[in-house]
Amino acid sequence: MPDLSSLWLTARLALVTTFVLLLIGTPLAWWLAQTRSRFKPVIEALIALPLVLPPTVLGFYLLMAMSPNAPFGGFWLHATGDTLSFSFAGLVIGSVIYSFPFMIQPLQAAFEGPVQFAVRTAASLRASRLDAFFTVAVPMSLRGFITATVLSFAHTLGEFGVVLMVGGNIPDRTRVASIEIYENVETLNYADAHALSLTLLLISFLTLFCVFLFNRRFPAHVRL
Repeated sequence: MPDLSSLWLTARLALVTTFVLLLIGTPLAWWLAQTRSRFKPVIEALIALPLVLPPTVLGFYLLMAMSPNAPFGGFWLHATGDTLSFSFAGLVIGSVIYSFPFMIQPLQAAFEGPVQFAVRTAASLRASRLDAFFTVAVPMSLRGFITATVLSFAHTLGEFGVVLMVGGNIPDRTRVASIEIYENVETLNYADAHALSLTLLLISFLTLFCVFLFNRRFPAHVRL
Protein backbone atom coordinates (compact mmCIF):
# COMPACT_ATOMS: atom_id res chain seq x y z
CA MET A 1 0.00 0.00 0.00
CA PRO A 2 1.59 3.35 -1.04
CA ASP A 3 2.11 6.13 1.48
CA LEU A 4 -0.88 8.41 0.91
CA SER A 5 0.67 11.19 2.98
CA SER A 6 2.90 12.05 0.03
CA LEU A 7 -0.16 12.47 -2.18
CA TRP A 8 -1.79 14.77 0.36
CA LEU A 9 1.40 16.82 0.65
CA THR A 10 1.62 17.05 -3.14
CA ALA A 11 -1.99 18.21 -3.43
CA ARG A 12 -1.48 20.79 -0.68
CA LEU A 13 1.69 22.04 -2.35
CA ALA A 14 -0.07 22.33 -5.73
CA LEU A 15 -3.03 24.21 -4.24
CA VAL A 16 -0.90 26.68 -2.27
CA THR A 17 1.46 27.21 -5.20
CA THR A 18 -1.41 27.86 -7.62
CA PHE A 19 -3.04 30.32 -5.21
CA VAL A 20 0.21 32.25 -4.75
CA LEU A 21 0.82 32.26 -8.49
CA LEU A 22 -2.64 33.72 -9.10
CA LEU A 23 -1.99 36.52 -6.62
CA ILE A 24 1.43 37.36 -8.06
CA GLY A 25 0.90 36.40 -11.68
CA THR A 26 -2.32 38.27 -12.40
CA PRO A 27 -0.99 41.84 -11.91
CA LEU A 28 2.33 40.93 -13.56
CA ALA A 29 0.62 39.41 -16.61
CA TRP A 30 -1.67 42.44 -16.82
CA TRP A 31 1.33 44.78 -16.77
CA LEU A 32 3.14 42.74 -19.43
CA ALA A 33 0.05 42.83 -21.66
CA GLN A 34 -0.08 46.63 -21.45
CA THR A 35 3.49 47.86 -21.13
CA ARG A 36 5.77 49.05 -23.88
CA SER A 37 8.79 49.15 -21.60
CA ARG A 38 12.13 48.27 -23.17
CA PHE A 39 12.68 45.92 -20.24
CA LYS A 40 9.68 43.78 -21.20
CA PRO A 41 11.72 41.21 -23.23
CA VAL A 42 14.12 40.81 -20.30
CA ILE A 43 11.30 40.17 -17.84
CA GLU A 44 9.58 37.78 -20.25
CA ALA A 45 12.84 35.87 -20.70
CA LEU A 46 13.32 35.58 -16.94
CA ILE A 47 9.76 34.32 -16.52
CA ALA A 48 10.19 31.72 -19.27
CA LEU A 49 13.62 30.60 -18.04
CA PRO A 50 12.28 27.59 -16.06
CA LEU A 51 10.95 26.15 -19.33
CA VAL A 52 14.48 25.56 -20.64
CA LEU A 53 16.61 25.55 -17.50
CA PRO A 54 17.37 22.12 -16.00
CA PRO A 55 15.37 21.77 -12.76
CA THR A 56 18.49 20.74 -10.86
CA VAL A 57 20.21 24.01 -11.82
CA LEU A 58 17.27 26.08 -10.64
CA GLY A 59 16.97 23.94 -7.52
CA PHE A 60 20.67 24.34 -6.73
CA TYR A 61 20.57 28.13 -6.83
CA LEU A 62 17.35 28.20 -4.85
CA LEU A 63 18.94 25.96 -2.25
CA MET A 64 21.90 28.35 -1.99
CA ALA A 65 19.54 31.33 -1.63
CA MET A 66 17.58 29.54 1.11
CA SER A 67 20.68 28.65 3.10
CA PRO A 68 20.81 30.21 6.59
CA ASN A 69 24.13 31.75 5.53
CA ALA A 70 22.52 33.58 2.60
CA PRO A 71 20.76 36.95 3.14
CA PHE A 72 17.29 35.67 2.22
CA GLY A 73 17.62 32.38 4.08
CA GLY A 74 19.13 34.13 7.09
CA PHE A 75 16.28 36.64 7.18
CA TRP A 76 13.72 33.83 7.06
CA LEU A 77 15.48 31.98 9.90
CA HIS A 78 15.57 35.13 12.02
CA ALA A 79 11.91 35.94 11.32
CA THR A 80 10.40 32.45 11.74
CA GLY A 81 12.95 30.49 13.73
CA ASP A 82 13.00 27.76 11.06
CA THR A 83 15.20 27.17 8.05
CA LEU A 84 13.69 27.80 4.64
CA SER A 85 15.50 24.95 2.96
CA PHE A 86 14.07 21.48 3.54
CA SER A 87 10.71 22.92 4.60
CA PHE A 88 7.24 23.16 3.10
CA ALA A 89 7.63 26.93 2.74
CA GLY A 90 10.79 26.32 0.72
CA LEU A 91 8.90 23.88 -1.50
CA VAL A 92 6.23 26.54 -2.13
CA ILE A 93 8.80 29.18 -3.11
CA GLY A 94 10.63 26.76 -5.40
CA SER A 95 7.37 25.58 -6.98
CA VAL A 96 6.15 29.13 -7.54
CA ILE A 97 9.33 30.09 -9.37
CA TYR A 98 9.43 26.85 -11.35
CA SER A 99 5.77 27.13 -12.43
CA PHE A 100 5.82 30.87 -13.12
CA PRO A 101 5.64 30.61 -16.94
CA PHE A 102 2.66 28.25 -16.76
CA MET A 103 0.69 30.98 -15.00
CA ILE A 104 2.05 34.15 -16.59
CA GLN A 105 2.07 33.22 -20.28
CA PRO A 106 -1.59 32.08 -20.59
CA LEU A 107 -2.78 35.10 -18.61
CA GLN A 108 -0.69 37.53 -20.64
CA ALA A 109 -2.04 36.06 -23.88
CA ALA A 110 -5.59 36.31 -22.54
CA PHE A 111 -5.14 39.96 -21.53
CA GLU A 112 -3.87 41.05 -24.94
CA GLY A 113 -5.81 41.94 -28.10
CA PRO A 114 -9.58 42.37 -27.75
CA VAL A 115 -9.37 42.69 -23.97
CA GLN A 116 -7.20 45.80 -24.19
CA PHE A 117 -9.59 47.36 -26.70
CA ALA A 118 -12.56 46.61 -24.44
CA VAL A 119 -10.79 48.09 -21.42
CA ARG A 120 -9.97 51.28 -23.34
CA THR A 121 -13.61 51.48 -24.39
CA ALA A 122 -14.70 51.12 -20.75
CA ALA A 123 -12.22 53.85 -19.77
CA SER A 124 -13.71 56.16 -22.40
CA LEU A 125 -17.04 55.64 -20.64
CA ARG A 126 -15.43 56.88 -17.41
CA ALA A 127 -14.90 53.48 -15.81
CA SER A 128 -12.00 53.42 -13.37
CA ARG A 129 -9.01 51.19 -14.11
CA LEU A 130 -9.91 48.83 -11.27
CA ASP A 131 -13.55 48.69 -12.32
CA ALA A 132 -12.62 48.06 -15.97
CA PHE A 133 -10.26 45.29 -14.96
CA PHE A 134 -12.74 43.36 -12.80
CA THR A 135 -15.89 43.97 -14.84
CA VAL A 136 -14.41 43.76 -18.35
CA ALA A 137 -10.93 42.20 -18.45
CA VAL A 138 -11.47 39.37 -15.96
CA PRO A 139 -14.73 38.02 -17.45
CA MET A 140 -13.33 38.23 -20.98
CA SER A 141 -10.14 36.44 -19.87
CA LEU A 142 -11.86 33.65 -17.95
CA ARG A 143 -10.55 31.05 -20.39
CA GLY A 144 -7.00 32.24 -19.76
CA PHE A 145 -7.52 32.10 -15.98
CA ILE A 146 -8.82 28.54 -16.16
CA THR A 147 -5.97 27.41 -18.40
CA ALA A 148 -3.29 29.10 -16.31
CA THR A 149 -4.69 27.77 -13.03
CA VAL A 150 -5.01 24.17 -14.20
CA LEU A 151 -1.63 24.11 -15.95
CA SER A 152 0.09 25.52 -12.86
CA PHE A 153 -1.63 22.99 -10.62
CA ALA A 154 -0.85 20.04 -12.91
CA HIS A 155 2.76 21.15 -13.39
CA THR A 156 3.31 21.38 -9.64
CA LEU A 157 1.95 17.85 -9.19
CA GLY A 158 4.72 16.45 -11.37
CA GLU A 159 7.68 18.41 -10.04
CA PHE A 160 10.75 16.40 -9.10
CA GLY A 161 14.14 18.02 -9.58
CA VAL A 162 13.41 21.36 -7.94
CA VAL A 163 11.50 19.95 -4.97
CA LEU A 164 14.18 17.31 -4.38
CA MET A 165 16.97 19.89 -4.36
CA VAL A 166 15.09 22.38 -2.20
CA GLY A 167 13.14 20.08 0.12
CA GLY A 168 15.00 16.81 0.17
CA ASN A 169 13.14 13.67 1.18
CA ILE A 170 11.70 14.20 4.65
CA PRO A 171 8.56 12.11 5.38
CA ASP A 172 5.40 14.15 6.09
CA ARG A 173 7.38 17.37 5.53
CA THR A 174 8.89 17.50 2.04
CA ARG A 175 8.44 14.03 0.53
CA VAL A 176 6.01 14.66 -2.32
CA ALA A 177 4.55 11.97 -4.58
CA SER A 178 7.21 12.23 -7.30
CA ILE A 179 9.97 11.67 -4.75
CA GLU A 180 7.99 8.82 -3.19
CA ILE A 181 7.77 7.16 -6.62
CA TYR A 182 11.51 7.53 -7.16
CA GLU A 183 12.25 6.04 -3.74
CA ASN A 184 9.92 3.08 -4.41
CA VAL A 185 11.69 2.38 -7.69
CA GLU A 186 15.08 2.61 -5.98
CA THR A 187 13.95 0.00 -3.43
CA LEU A 188 12.34 -2.17 -6.15
CA ASN A 189 8.90 -1.55 -4.67
CA TYR A 190 7.27 -1.42 -8.09
CA ALA A 191 3.73 -2.05 -6.84
CA ASP A 192 3.59 1.15 -4.77
CA ALA A 193 5.46 3.06 -7.48
CA HIS A 194 2.88 1.93 -10.01
CA ALA A 195 -0.05 2.87 -7.77
CA LEU A 196 1.29 6.40 -7.17
CA SER A 197 2.30 6.88 -10.79
CA LEU A 198 -1.10 5.78 -12.04
CA THR A 199 -2.83 8.12 -9.58
CA LEU A 200 -0.79 11.11 -10.75
CA LEU A 201 -1.30 10.10 -14.37
CA LEU A 202 -5.08 10.01 -13.98
CA ILE A 203 -5.21 13.29 -12.07
CA SER A 204 -3.03 15.05 -14.64
CA PHE A 205 -5.04 13.66 -17.54
CA LEU A 206 -8.37 14.65 -16.03
CA THR A 207 -7.25 18.18 -15.23
CA LEU A 208 -5.90 18.74 -18.73
CA PHE A 209 -8.99 17.11 -20.27
CA CYS A 210 -11.21 19.52 -18.39
CA VAL A 211 -9.19 22.47 -19.70
CA PHE A 212 -9.44 21.34 -23.31
CA LEU A 213 -13.14 20.61 -22.88
CA PHE A 214 -13.75 24.05 -21.41
CA ASN A 215 -11.75 25.78 -24.15
CA ARG A 216 -13.67 23.87 -26.79
CA ARG A 217 -17.07 24.88 -25.42
CA PHE A 218 -16.20 28.52 -24.70
CA PRO A 219 -14.21 30.50 -27.29
CA ALA A 220 -11.57 32.97 -26.19
CA HIS A 221 -12.60 36.44 -24.99
CA VAL A 222 -16.26 35.45 -24.59
CA ARG A 223 -18.16 36.80 -21.61
CA LEU A 224 -19.97 33.98 -19.79
